[in-house]
Amino acid sequence: MAYSLEPSQLYHSCDSALFTFKTTDELELLQHPIGQENALKAVDFGTSIEQDGYNLFAMGPSGSGKHSTVMSFLEAKAKNRELPSDWCYVNNFKNAQKPIAIQLKPATAILFKDDIDELIELLKSILPAVFEGNNYHNEREIINKRFMDAQADIFEYLQEEAKKHNVAMNASSRTYVTFVPIVDGKILSAQEFKAIEGKEKEEINKNMSAFELIVKEKLRKVSELSKNLQKEFKALDTKVTQEAVEPLMDDIRKKYADSQKITEYLNDLQEDLIHHAQDFLVKPDDASVPPFMREFYAPSFARYKINLFISHDKQTAAPVIYEDNPIHQNLIGKIEHLSHMGTLITDFSMIKPGALHRANGGYLVLDARKLLMQPFAYEELKRVLRSKEIRIESIAQQYSLISTSSLEPEPIPVDIKVVLIGERMFYYLLYHYDPDFKELFKVNADFEDEMPRNEENIQLYAKMIGTIAKNHSLLPLTPEAVARVIEQSSRIISHTSKFSAHLGTLADLLKEADFYSKKSAHTSIDKKDVEEALHSQEQRINRIQMKLYEQIDEGTIMINLEGDIVGQINALSYISIGSHHFGIPSRITARSRVGKGEIIDIEREAELGGPLHSKGVMILSSYLGSRYASDMPLSLSASLVFEQSYGKIDGDSASSTELYAILSSLSELPIKQNIAVTGSVNQYGEVQPIGGVNEKIEGFFDICMRHDAQASYGVIIPHANIKHLMLKQEVLEASKKRQFHIYAIHSVDEGISILTGVDAGKEDKKGNFPPDSVNAKVVARLKALSKSSKKFQSSKKA
Repeated sequence: MAYSLEPSQLYHSCDSALFTFKTTDELELLQHPIGQENALKAVDFGTSIEQDGYNLFAMGPSGSGKHSTVMSFLEAKAKNRELPSDWCYVNNFKNAQKPIAIQLKPATAILFKDDIDELIELLKSILPAVFEGNNYHNEREIINKRFMDAQADIFEYLQEEAKKHNVAMNASSRTYVTFVPIVDGKILSAQEFKAIEGKEKEEINKNMSAFELIVKEKLRKVSELSKNLQKEFKALDTKVTQEAVEPLMDDIRKKYADSQKITEYLNDLQEDLIHHAQDFLVKPDDASVPPFMREFYAPSFARYKINLFISHDKQTAAPVIYEDNPIHQNLIGKIEHLSHMGTLITDFSMIKPGALHRANGGYLVLDARKLLMQPFAYEELKRVLRSKEIRIESIAQQYSLISTSSLEPEPIPVDIKVVLIGERMFYYLLYHYDPDFKELFKVNADFEDEMPRNEENIQLYAKMIGTIAKNHSLLPLTPEAVARVIEQSSRIISHTSKFSAHLGTLADLLKEADFYSKKSAHTSIDKKDVEEALHSQEQRINRIQMKLYEQIDEGTIMINLEGDIVGQINALSYISIGSHHFGIPSRITARSRVGKGEIIDIEREAELGGPLHSKGVMILSSYLGSRYASDMPLSLSASLVFEQSYGKIDGDSASSTELYAILSSLSELPIKQNIAVTGSVNQYGEVQPIGGVNEKIEGFFDICMRHDAQASYGVIIPHANIKHLMLKQEVLEASKKRQFHIYAIHSVDEGISILTGVDAGKEDKKGNFPPDSVNAKVVARLKALSKSSKKFQSSKKA
């Protein structure tokens, strides 16, 4: 009993008297979770430093509040930053395949779009009016009359030449001239001309050929006049259009004079408007085509539209964007296509922004796991951060998977801070295997799993509980309920002087307690509601645990809880299945005989033991040899096995238990079966702390109470695990009644004394142990085995 712990050492309760409030509604709300000061400093540093590569990786376990904390911190920080630039994509009138990106002042892109839209709408009414006006028609008539007069002069000249050459000319079409010979003032018919012979016919042919040359020359002049006429008409149209368009364009130029790129675009726009002025004069309703075809013949003004790519007209702070689905196109944008008459078409208006565009000038938050699971997404993100520009390209285009041509939008420069959020495993894997990662994500914000449980933090934790309750519209908690939640928080991480910083688990518990509180028509969550929520959680996930308990009760899994047995001991195993963790006793047996100083780990021989378990067994061999056979051969062969073990076993938490079984086998002292053991051991016989101590103790306690609730039982644990004890109430009650003992030990000697009821014994100056002590019996047995071994070797040589 010298090593048995007091009930007060088994559970660190939280005194509700520390709280002065009646419910958590009275507490002020927290803006940030407690215990994450270092992580928040790292986030502040990473988002404030204006240097390349200082992007962030916020790491910590899932549900620790990383995402909500980072988002709220960035949103607050973004309010102090200026709005970033707006961006538009416009048509490249010189090369439509390469749309132009235009940068504008914040919240002005929509104004620019409206200005251009208004310009086009004005021209739709102004240009038809101009071209239907008297001035235009008068100027056009003057040009046409000049042409007609020149043309008339040419044909008048031809008529005169026809008379001189005795030819009758017909030029009704002004482009096709026919002529026939005249003899004695009479126009010859074909028969009459054929009947003429000799010199007369030669003379007629000569006149006809000479006149034909004159006609051809003059018709060329008519053709040139016609071309000049069209040029003058076009020049007139250009002049009239320019006079109508230029004043409107000048107003827009003045408005955006500080942007060279907009000025260049407006110049190209004006040139295109003048070139396509006739499009504004077409009236689709008057087109001489069937109604169902008019949309294909009507002129399109889509090339004059502005693609409002990124606009901040409704924002007051720098953007903070979280992309929940970080696939390639959601990050860098995409170029959409439209099916038209059996083919896919696209233009600059179908360029769509990605998360990087929306977050440009601010912050982009991504889930590391989701990012890494998407093909090409992580590589594309790195490319953007390295090149400092966003180039929109489809994966099919990058890897030449399709042969159709597509757009090549002008890249947009990027100024952004990227925050990856994920578990620590992803950070360390990326840091180790990706050389780019350490250059691009130089800031690590590590979120704590736990925090010290002192009075100051207890008060802050109460405020955090109240904040979560308020944010999720839950009932307020009483001081007793808050104290119980804090105790459970310490139990989650198995530490009496700390509590969990895992906000997800805390929020789930509060939501479930709120459910049972409302079910009972309470106005606030009390301690009983929290207890019911915890009990319900346990009941929902403990089916496998209960099945194992039943098998032990039935004797299918053989566990002795009564009497004393040599070489047999109850070890405590820790089982984790999903979100449920529990302990269960396992029987370990040991047998010893003459051998070569080896300990046979049957689990390892059967390839069921993991490396940590094998390491623990190897330490036993070293301990036995150095402690008991430093001056003689260790002529021992011992075998160890977890009885009824059919799966993998790993961990060294049973190494001390295995050592006790071997010592019992060697000393032939029986071990008490109502005591279970956990703890690892080193080469010096010191018992080391292990994990899952609460679950292991409670698992053995449950089995014992199901076997005989009136008997006495106990568990031996490492002394270093005392600070981890947060045992359930039933164990505390049994401890108070001295029905269940928790023995905390420092060394193997202490443990074997408890298990056998015989003093382990300490060495005197001569290296001898007291007679009848456990260690003396072990030494005696080892000496006997050594003698037997020598005797056997001698007889073998003889």
